[in-house]
Amino acid sequence: MLFANRIEAGKRLASALSDFAGMKGVVLAIPRGGVVVGFEIARALSFVLDVIVPRKIGAPENPELAIGAVTEDGTMILDRDLIEYLEVSEAYIQKESKYQQSEIKRRIRLYRGNISRISLKNLNVIIVDDGIATGSTMKAALASVRKSRAKKVVIAVPVGPSSTIRELENQADQVICLYTPEPFQAIGEFYEDFSQTTDEEVKKLLKLARQKGIVPES
Repeated sequence: MLFANRIEAGKRLASALSDFAGMKGVVLAIPRGGVVVGFEIARALSFVLDVIVPRKIGAPENPELAIGAVTEDGTMILDRDLIEYLEVSEAYIQKESKYQQSEIKRRIRLYRGNISRISLKNLNVIIVDDGIATGSTMKAALASVRKSRAKKVVIAVPVGPSSTIRELENQADQVICLYTPEPFQAIGEFYEDFSQTTDEEVKKLLKLARQKGIVPES
């Protein structure tokens, strides 16, 4: 096991990101588990904490297989090679992306309440998750943030496969990944405790961050 839990992973990532201390920035955490990691980073760097909610677009008959992903603002990335191989129709993609966008809106209302997303213009933005596998949701989140005219866009994750990390290094300004073990099968195998983070835990951490002044105010 590389990490005891997500809290430890967040603290170790925060140490790796210490060069950003004293700068103005935002941690955008991917719920649910990424919020636990992101809270520790935001607290250590005194960055604002917020969520970004990309959703996987699953293949027909196999929803766990990602053929793409979509974000809150409608940004969509697609694996065209896989879509062609599986002969997935455009009608299916549009229908599934609309469904996932409705789920994104529901989750954002649940997590943010009446608080608006902070403007990212001219800020350092660190996109955080508790690990990366295929990277589809992270790529969508990155593409969305790229539209925001942020000063610098960094991806920070505790663990991920080297092939996916190399892909992301070509797209982000910087990628911080503490471990790229091979072979890589599942994120959870690198944590002693990888129990599911609940919506209530996410809301609690965002509320705590707001009390500490590290989330955007309404």
